[in-house]
Amino acid sequence: MNTPKTINSGEISEELPYKYEGDTRMRQYMGIMAVIITALSVIWGLFQLYVSSFGVLDAIILRSWHIIFLLVMVFLLFPAGKKPAYSLHRPTWWDCICLLAGAASFGYLILNYSEIALRGGYLLPLDYLFAVLGILIVFEAARRTVRSLAILAAVFLLYNFAGSYLPGILGHVGFSWKRIVEHLFWGGQGLLGIGAGVSATFVFMFILFGSFLKISGFSRFINNLALTIAGRSPGGPAKVSVIASSLMGMVNGSALANVATTGSITIPMMIKNGYKRKFAAAVEAAASTGGQFAPPIMGAAGFIMAEFLGVPYTTVMLAAVVPAFLYFLTLIMAVHFEARKTGLKGISKENIPKVKQVLKEEGHLSIPLVTLIVLLLLGYTPLYAAVFSIIATVLASWLRRKTRMGLKEIIQAFEEGAKSAVSVGVACVIIGVIVGTVSLTGLGLSFGYGILKFAGDQLFLAALFVMILSIILGMGVPGVAAYVIVAAVAAPVLIELEVPAIAAHMFVLIYACLSNITPPVALSSYIAAGIANADQTQTSLVALRLGLTGFIMPFMFIYHPEILLRSEHITESMIPIITATIGVLSLAGASQGWLLKQTTHAQRLVLLLAAFCLIEPSFLFDIAGVVLFVVVLALQIYQKNNFQLKDEQFDQVP
Repeated sequence: MNTPKTINSGEISEELPYKYEGDTRMRQYMGIMAVIITALSVIWGLFQLYVSSFGVLDAIILRSWHIIFLLVMVFLLFPAGKKPAYSLHRPTWWDCICLLAGAASFGYLILNYSEIALRGGYLLPLDYLFAVLGILIVFEAARRTVRSLAILAAVFLLYNFAGSYLPGILGHVGFSWKRIVEHLFWGGQGLLGIGAGVSATFVFMFILFGSFLKISGFSRFINNLALTIAGRSPGGPAKVSVIASSLMGMVNGSALANVATTGSITIPMMIKNGYKRKFAAAVEAAASTGGQFAPPIMGAAGFIMAEFLGVPYTTVMLAAVVPAFLYFLTLIMAVHFEARKTGLKGISKENIPKVKQVLKEEGHLSIPLVTLIVLLLLGYTPLYAAVFSIIATVLASWLRRKTRMGLKEIIQAFEEGAKSAVSVGVACVIIGVIVGTVSLTGLGLSFGYGILKFAGDQLFLAALFVMILSIILGMGVPGVAAYVIVAAVAAPVLIELEVPAIAAHMFVLIYACLSNITPPVALSSYIAAGIANADQTQTSLVALRLGLTGFIMPFMFIYHPEILLRSEHITESMIPIITATIGVLSLAGASQGWLLKQTTHAQRLVLLLAAFCLIEPSFLFDIAGVVLFVVVLALQIYQKNNFQLKDEQFDQVP
């Protein structure tokens, strides 16, 4: 008799995330260097826990210490290049120079920041020297870890100097190198601005929380629970992938890392079940990408949004419920329709663990997530909630011998969390150059003025430009960092057109996240294709089709803000939510060519038309969309029943 198969969370791909998130593979140390990296990771983690809970530290000083830890880890873990001269097993002399220079520049800032503030911000030549050194070192760190973002930041940096030579709305008066360096290094809107702030607080803590969850076995529990829920239904493995990837993606906040970890389990399972390789990879890529805007954690981006908007996090969390529900409903229905169309079955009963067994053996691992949600709903700060959820993770793991975290596992969680935070952290710091340039030159206002001048008072046209801008700025950038960029550059355009601020920020966040599956820089799709051994371009196009709701849905809530549960009367929110749900079902049916049975070309076209009608805010278009959907549904019911009746009559013929 076969025993139920459970998922081993340790079966992950270690190389794929670094292939794309960093431009070179992270060093794997042995011996004394491995001990040093582990010790640094634990010290860094404990420092962050302390300042996030009981410690009191000035914001600029905290960010400076955080950057020092980041730079030390970058230059120890990431080689300068791929050539043999750049050792993969030990730091080189150049790594040591960069490490010391980074520590010296930001250490100098820590020691002298108060003194400079007391003299009214007047800078001495030595202050400028360390500032230039710090900026250069951050660029070198970004080049090693997030090269595409380093190039983008370099373009923005050059714009500070070259803007006076540019014509039209992109031009500006120009600035001296001293003014630029002062703003980017010593000011509060450059390297030490909002990007470094969110990395030193929300990002690090929730990445650390995710690593503790993973080491405790939470990811294994989620996969096994998803198997018990959807494993036996048609195309069960794909539905397992959607459920598991959405839950893990919202915790770790990195679509790329989530594809590489969860995808290494779910993609082979989907292929074995009969899905095409490119479809299996696309499902995982689309699901992991959606996890970045799925509540309650939203990959930490939601906490930053709350800070931007000055609202409680629960407001942002509730606003994300319906968009995430619609996105993942489309994915679930798309994989279901694909399974029915191709005749795929679910996983056999003997290969699925019993739900009682899963809950009995691993159900306690959900306690940390419940703790987090309860603390957030009670009004505690996200940092406070994260710290006590990490503690709850360790305590919950002790409830079963099989999951118990000892000292070794706790240290492993600290090390994995620190390593995972490096690329995202450097990305958050280097975007300080972008955000600083926007604030110094007024580039955001220029962009907004240009879009508004072209679009006039046409909200749809302006939103279309903002969508394109958000996707471009988000390409190749971790979700949290991408949101910080688009919130500064793109969101104000929509707010200027009287779109509610929370709707505008949710709009740009979703598109910045969806850049992970948008060609030509669809990194989530490329990693998934690598696991599935599928064509990258075809995988990306399939992921784009599966995630089509994500590209349409934001237009729904800038016209219908009540979808974001902002209305005081629940009935005002329910009607657009219902019509939007019908719309995404129509879209899933149109994209897969299946509803209750195979659709004809005409039915597929009508379903697509119904989906787009339900986006339009007018009552008549909503009615038209519902009627079109019901007509196709009724026709399919009739055809299906008629077909079954003919089969029964044929069987009765002697």
